[in-house]
Amino acid sequence: MSDSSRDTAEGAGWGATERGAYQQLMPAEVEKLSWLNPRTLWAARNGILASWFGDPTGRTRGRWAAQQAAAGAPADKVIRRDDPERFSFMVIGDTGEGDAPQYAVVPGFLKAGQDTRFTVLASDVIYPVGGADDYNGKFFRPYQDYRAPIYAIPGNHDWYEDLGAFMRVFCDDAPPLPAEPAPRPLTRAWLRHLLWHRPRPADGQHLDEARKLRSSPDQQAVQPGPYWAIDAGPVRIIGIDTGLLGTIDAEQGAWLREVSQGSRPKILVTGSPLYVDGEHHPCPIEGGGTVDDVVRDPGHHYVAAIGGDIHNYQRYPVDVDGRTVQYVVSGGGGAFMHATHTIPRVSVANVGEQDFRCYPLRGDSLAFYSRLYGRRLRLRRFFTLTEAEATAVLAERLGITPVRATGPSVRVTRRIRLVASLLGAGGDPDRTSRFRLPVRKIYTQLFSPGSATYSPPFFKCFLRLDVTPETVRLRCFAATGNRAQEADPPVEDDVVIPLA
Repeated sequence: MSDSSRDTAEGAGWGATERGAYQQLMPAEVEKLSWLNPRTLWAARNGILASWFGDPTGRTRGRWAAQQAAAGAPADKVIRRDDPERFSFMVIGDTGEGDAPQYAVVPGFLKAGQDTRFTVLASDVIYPVGGADDYNGKFFRPYQDYRAPIYAIPGNHDWYEDLGAFMRVFCDDAPPLPAEPAPRPLTRAWLRHLLWHRPRPADGQHLDEARKLRSSPDQQAVQPGPYWAIDAGPVRIIGIDTGLLGTIDAEQGAWLREVSQGSRPKILVTGSPLYVDGEHHPCPIEGGGTVDDVVRDPGHHYVAAIGGDIHNYQRYPVDVDGRTVQYVVSGGGGAFMHATHTIPRVSVANVGEQDFRCYPLRGDSLAFYSRLYGRRLRLRRFFTLTEAEATAVLAERLGITPVRATGPSVRVTRRIRLVASLLGAGGDPDRTSRFRLPVRKIYTQLFSPGSATYSPPFFKCFLRLDVTPETVRLRCFAATGNRAQEADPPVEDDVVIPLA
């Protein structure tokens, strides 16, 4: 087994390394998606409109569910498979930017997933707005050689065109919803309707041609809607759709409570993680209660909750009335990297630093961002930190022992401390929490590395889950874009979850 980032700097992808073969999988011309481009931000405006003028996704989701039911989808939305009691499946989240970081994941994903029964794609299948013609280079082409079905739950970006393309691809070519009457003028709903982003009339003309890339019988998957349950071997996997704003409507909430009943072990897959960045986000359900209330109910027997949306890996083993539920963030499947160095010292739900896991390691995240801003601001000599310097300053700020040794020669200087502060490096949780939202917006959205990371290491990841009647083994594999990690994907985290 190759070194991981927890072992050596080379295992993290640093140093003089040979670039992987992923470039051979990419189209000859790749549109470089930049989140600094005003046109991109304007196209992705529906989330802001929903927060200002009211969120219509619950109603739209209900219309999709009704249409699917009328077309013959099972009323309980359960996909019943014939998997054996011992089987494996993959989880990969936030994939579809269609550029080098996404394709860099593919070789390792195919290698680690070659004997798996299916994959679950957790959140944001397509960026920036879930358009149908984007599925060619951002879904069908990269995963054309994965020989098993792929199920998906949508993320907020898939909802930016009201989920039409997602439903066509994953829900048996679902037809568009009938148009609704325009809202009454001069109301909040009317303003939202007036400004709402909608798909181009010609969008999807090339979708049938793109489908041919994943057209073999063993690759086909039909799901009953944007949320569903899969009965596979001894477990039930439940996927929920958290829409534009990270909430679920009352109808989906009632369904979630119903399919969660019983002693069969369950794994939740959600577009909005319940624990992330050292904080608890229980995910409200319209009408009362939260998704985490459902997960924590001992009668439902959840053993794990895996969420996308945040583009890295995190794991929180939370004690729930004497049993451990693994809360996982897995959104590192291809989109730009959300920083981990902004996460303060973890202390949430009795989970401390000794229990918390993340990828990339905080030091690697800070070194990555320091190089990024050194290039952008043309201040490389000032901003750029080595991975050892970044690791050392974060260990100092957080009061933790570095996961990977930095060596005796690293001295934390005033410049290093200043760069760490400017880049939002984590510190005291009480102080940092007041600034968490501005830090995330500034360092990982407004100035995201999405338009600048076209060379390794990319710090991408995906999950493999091996199921037996007694346990689920969850492993997080890394993808850096370097040939060494491509040929033998390193394991960044490995936990065995008991089902009994």
